[in-house]
Amino acid sequence: MTRVHDMGGRFGDGPVIPDSPDTPVFATDWHARALAMTLACGALGQWNIDISRHARERLSPQDYTGFSYYEIWIAALADLLVERGVLTQADLTGQGDETPHPLAARMLRAEAVSAVLAQGGPATRDSDERPKFSPGQAVRCRHPGDSCLVDGGHTRLPAYAAGARGYILRLHGTHVLPDSNAHDLGEAPEPLYAVRFAAGELWAHPEHPDDQVVLDLWQSYLVPQ
Repeated sequence: MTRVHDMGGRFGDGPVIPDSPDTPVFATDWHARALAMTLACGALGQWNIDISRHARERLSPQDYTGFSYYEIWIAALADLLVERGVLTQADLTGQGDETPHPLAARMLRAEAVSAVLAQGGPATRDSDERPKFSPGQAVRCRHPGDSCLVDGGHTRLPAYAAGARGYILRLHGTHVLPDSNAHDLGEAPEPLYAVRFAAGELWAHPEHPDDQVVLDLWQSYLVPQ
């Protein structure tokens, strides 16, 4: 079974309607603050981007479907802060200890934000693992439950690609494996590929069967065809 967040290509959820060019980046002020809080807390160094993504995926289906986009972010952030020992539930309600926090020195200050965001967080790594596939080679996606390292754990392999046949388009190099990184099991870097699929291979009744869909997939997600 897939989690509620794995919605790509699912029938019945309606079309994706892009925003118009003049739509504000943030619909309300608190949306911007939610993003800022998430980035600032991430700068404390108590988790990585994959742990953060998995925290959003782990919300209950009732909450995930009932919350708006940034409500999901805030709910997952609150869970992370407590789970990783940064705050207590009492802190979140304003009733915690008011002594200086041990992580206060790592605060992301306003004047440092631009430089930190510009630096980014590259996921490329050196590794002895050699690429098994080459451009043009036919491959097939494993089932997410067969390829992820933790039962029910985080993976970047979408459910709609399970068992699908595609072709290696290019090698991106060696990157951190999210399936491992999200569970504190180490970065476990692997070759990462761009893989192209015919839309008709992914979905039973695509509007344009000959369209090409390109997915970035780690080596352990793939088997030779």
